[in-house]
Amino acid sequence: MPAFLFDMDGTMVDSMPWHARSWVAFAREVGLPPPDAGFFRRTTGLTGVEVMREFFGERPAAELRARVERKEAIYRELFGPAFREVRGFGAFADAARGAGVKVACATAGDADNIAFVLDHLGRRGFFDAVVGAHDVLRGKPHPDLFLLAAQRMGVDPAQCLVFEDAPHGIEAARRAGMRAVAIATTLPPDELGAPDHVVARAIDFTTLNVGDLLAHVAVPAR
Repeated sequence: MPAFLFDMDGTMVDSMPWHARSWVAFAREVGLPPPDAGFFRRTTGLTGVEVMREFFGERPAAELRARVERKEAIYRELFGPAFREVRGFGAFADAARGAGVKVACATAGDADNIAFVLDHLGRRGFFDAVVGAHDVLRGKPHPDLFLLAAQRMGVDPAQCLVFEDAPHGIEAARRAGMRAVAIATTLPPDELGAPDHVVARAIDFTTLNVGDLLAHVAVPAR
């Protein structure tokens, strides 16, 4: 059975600008300069603890987790009133389920952010598997999140198609033996993976067709 694996931030929901704003507020709170664009490129797809280690350097794990909790609380406060999905996601996900495709959410977001997004989308119980940063030791570009999602659904990785908005996520799909669809919400399409691995590129889900994409799932990824 084929499966579609969706990243969350920047793929299911248009949240990346609000993550950037929350970092500015968080950095001000801890008395440090806000991160630059290079920081975001380096850390997209990492787990929260990995990101905080990049920002603060080596610190005790408990301190890093507390920093993650505070930063993400700021993000939810900011994004909640402006919450929106990436255009066409809900209709596309429903069409996939209607076509007999298994679906998973596989994100480096933490459990609180996952609950926040699923509640706002009205998608609690919709996914066959939900995997987050709390389930793995390594974020993207390591394949752990995607492989665990496939395992929980009982699906061969070769039968999975990943939907991602970031290079680290596209690379994680490749390492997992999965093909990918690039959702260009944050970067130009040509910066999101190699053509032999990325089977489609789109600015949102409104131009994507479930049947057309399923034709790529049976083709072994390189």
